[in-house]
Amino acid sequence: MVALALQVKGITKRYPGVIANHEVDFDLRKGEIHVLLGENGAGKTTLMNIIYGLSMPDEGECYLDGELIQITDPNLAISRGIGMVHQHFMLVPTLTVVENIILGVESLRPRTAFLRQLSLLDLASATKRIESLSKQYGLEVDPAAYVRDLPVGAQQRVEIVKALYREADILILDEPTAVLTPQEADDLFQVMRALVQPRGDKHGKSIIFITHKLKEVLAVADRITVLRGGRVVGSTMPSATTENELAAMMVGREVVLTVPKGPARPQEPVLEVQDLKVLDDRHLVAVDGVSLEVRKGEILGVAGVQGNGQRELVESLTGLRKPVGGHVRILGQETTLASPRRITELGTAHIPEDRQKHGLVLSDPVKDNLVLNTYYRPPFAHRAVIAREQVADNAARLVREFDIRTPSIETATSNLSGGNQQKTIVAREFSRPIQLLIAAQPTRGLDVGSIEFIHGQLVKRRDDGCAVLLVSAELDEIMALADRIAVMYKGKIVSVMPAEEATREKLGLLMAGVS
Repeated sequence: MVALALQVKGITKRYPGVIANHEVDFDLRKGEIHVLLGENGAGKTTLMNIIYGLSMPDEGECYLDGELIQITDPNLAISRGIGMVHQHFMLVPTLTVVENIILGVESLRPRTAFLRQLSLLDLASATKRIESLSKQYGLEVDPAAYVRDLPVGAQQRVEIVKALYREADILILDEPTAVLTPQEADDLFQVMRALVQPRGDKHGKSIIFITHKLKEVLAVADRITVLRGGRVVGSTMPSATTENELAAMMVGREVVLTVPKGPARPQEPVLEVQDLKVLDDRHLVAVDGVSLEVRKGEILGVAGVQGNGQRELVESLTGLRKPVGGHVRILGQETTLASPRRITELGTAHIPEDRQKHGLVLSDPVKDNLVLNTYYRPPFAHRAVIAREQVADNAARLVREFDIRTPSIETATSNLSGGNQQKTIVAREFSRPIQLLIAAQPTRGLDVGSIEFIHGQLVKRRDDGCAVLLVSAELDEIMALADRIAVMYKGKIVSVMPAEEATREKLGLLMAGVS
C-alpha cells in the first residue's frame, strides 16, 4: 500500500449562508499528482486554504505523514513541508531570482563575531543550492537574472524552486498553466513528472494540481477528485474516464465541450484600429503601432501570453486608457479619446480582464452591479430617481438566467466567488442591445458549465450581427471561437490568419516570438 503524504477527514467549513466544504475526505499519496476539479464555488479554494493554513475548518482532521496536525497559518504549513504556487506569482520584479527565492528565509553571513548586527546575505551559498535544485529537477533558472526580465514560464519555475528551497514535500499548484504558452505548459508537465519521481530510497514530491483545463487533467494526473457543492462527488483515474465524463461530474449534467458554430458572415467593419500606440503604467510602450479591424458578424481572437500589451490594447479601446498615437473608430465615429460612457452608448459591451478593478463595485450589492452602465436610463431611472423595483426585478431575472450563485441580490458583490463575480459582469453586458463586444479573458476562473454557456452566448452575438473582439490567454478558447486569429507579441500584431489555418503549434511559436 502506497504511503499517504497528506490526508484530511470530514472537513467542514461554514460561512454565512453557505457551507463551503461538507464532510470532505481527501488524501494525497507520496509521489503522485492528484488533480482537484470542481465548479466555481465547489469548495476547492476553501479546502486548499485549510490545508495551507489560510483558514481553519469548523470540523474535521488533517494528517501529515499519518500524524494528526492542526495547521494554523502558512508559516506552520511551510515548516511542515507544504508549499503553494499561486496562480498570480508572488515575486518581486525588481529583485533577482536568488533574492526572490530566499526572501523570508535569508541566510546571513557574519562579517565578524563583533559585527553580527551588520551581517550580509549569504547569496553565494543560496545560489549554489538553487543551482543544485534546478539541476536535480530540470528547473532551469538563472539565479542572477532579474525577475522583471524573465518570461512567465521562467517566473513560474522560480516559484517552484522557491517552494523546493523551503524543503516542500507537498506542492499545491493553483491554475499553473493560466499564463503559459502550450510549449511552456508541456515543459511544466515534464517538470511535474520529474518532481514526483523517487530519489534513491526516498519518495518523490507529492502534488495537488488545480486546473479548469480537462485536457491537462488527462495528460498529467495520477488520480482525479471532483468536488461539487462542497462535497466530494467522485474520484477516478485518467485511464478510466473522459473529458465529457469529468465535465458531467463537475456540473451534474451533460456538458457540450465543443462549440457548435456555423460559418461566419462578416459584413462592414464595426471597430477600426489604425497605428495605435499605448503606454503602460510605467510609461513604456505596451501597444506599438497596432492596426486591426473587427467586422459585423465575426469573432476576431487575439492570442498571446499575458503581458504582451493585450490589457493596454483593451483598455485603450474601451476608454480606460488614453492612447498616445493612432486612431480608433467605432461605427465610423472617432473614439480614440472618448470616455467609457460615450463608447458604451455607441453600443459597446466590455468584459474586462480585471473584473474587480474595472468591472464591479465590490462594496455594492449584486443588484446594483447588474445596472452599472444603465442605471441612469429608463426603466431603471425616472427623472434622476432610481427605480428600485425595476432594478430588483432585473437582478432577479439575470441571477436566474446566468446562474449567479449568491445568497441574495442584496449581497455585497465582494462576498461572491471570483467565478460568480465574472458571471455578474457577463450577465450585465449581455443583457442589453450591443453592436460591439470586447471580451478580455471572459471565462477566466469559470467552470466548464459556465464556459459552455458563455461560449454559446459569444457565438450567438456573432450570429446576431455583433462584432466580437475576443482576447484570451486560453488557446483552446481562441481556436474554438475565433473566425480570424491575431497573435500579439511585445505590443505588436505579428500575424493575422483565418482560424482554419491555425494550429496549436503554429500559434504557440508565434506567441513565443518565433516567426
